Amino acid sequence: MTRRATGMLVLIRHGQSEWNLENRFTGWWDVNLSPKGVDEARTAGKMMAKAGFSFDVAFTSLLTRAIRTLNLALEEMGDLWLPVVKDWRLNERHYGDLTGYNKAEKAAEVGDEQVFVWRRSFDIPPPPLAAENRYSTAEDRRYAFLSKDALPATESLKDTIVRVLPYWESEIVPQLKAGKNVIISAHGNSLRALVKHLNGISDEDIAGVEIPTGKPLVYHLDDELAVQERYYLHERP
Repeated sequence: MTRRATGMLVLIRHGQSEWNLENRFTGWWDVNLSPKGVDEARTAGKMMAKAGFSFDVAFTSLLTRAIRTLNLALEEMGDLWLPVVKDWRLNERHYGDLTGYNKAEKAAEVGDEQVFVWRRSFDIPPPPLAAENRYSTAEDRRYAFLSKDALPATESLKDTIVRVLPYWESEIVPQLKAGKNVIISAHGNSLRALVKHLNGISDEDIAGVEIPTGKPLVYHLDDELAVQERYYLHERP
C-alpha cells in the first residue's frame, strides 16, 4: 500500500553567528549574526524561492541568530507575513560552563580529548554554568516563565533531545500531518536532535553528524512521518 505524502519539512541552521566566527561556545547566550551569516540567510531564502518552496507555518527558537535567519530567508521569499512560532525548546544546547570560551583556548587548557567529549558525546554534559556567571541566562526575562528546575545550567545532546522531541510531537507533527509545509530555523544541536529522530541515527553515530550553517535541509515525509526523501537544497542542480 502506498503511503500518502504529508507536508514538506525544511530545517535550517542559523547563519554564521558572531561567536561562530570567533570560534566560541555559544549555547543559550544570545549573539547576533555575522555579516557572513546575514548573507547565508538571504542566500537560503533565494534558493528556496527559486525552488518554488512555500510554507504554511514557521518555527524558531528564542535566540536572535535563529530568528533573524528565518526573517531574512522569508523576506527573500516575500513571505514575512508567515505565522511564526517561537519556543525555547528549539534553543541551542546549553553549553554550561563552556559558554563564552574560545574552543581552541579551552582545548589548550583541558585537552582536545576532554573538549571532544563535552562537544560530541551523547550523554556527557559540560560542567554547569553558575548563576552568577556573566553568561548565565537565569535572569533573562524571556525565560521568566520557566521554573528553576526547568531552566538548564548545562546540557548534553541527550538532554537537548529530551526537550526538543516532545515539542516536535505536540506542536510540529500535527502541522505536518495536516499537510502543511513547515520550516524550522534553529541550531546545530536542536536540529541534530530532530535529524537523529527522523533518520533513526544511533547514539554513537550522531557524534559524526554536522549541520552546516544557512543550508536548507529538505525532508519529504509520508503520513507516518517516515523519510521518503532528504537532501540539502544547495546540492540539488
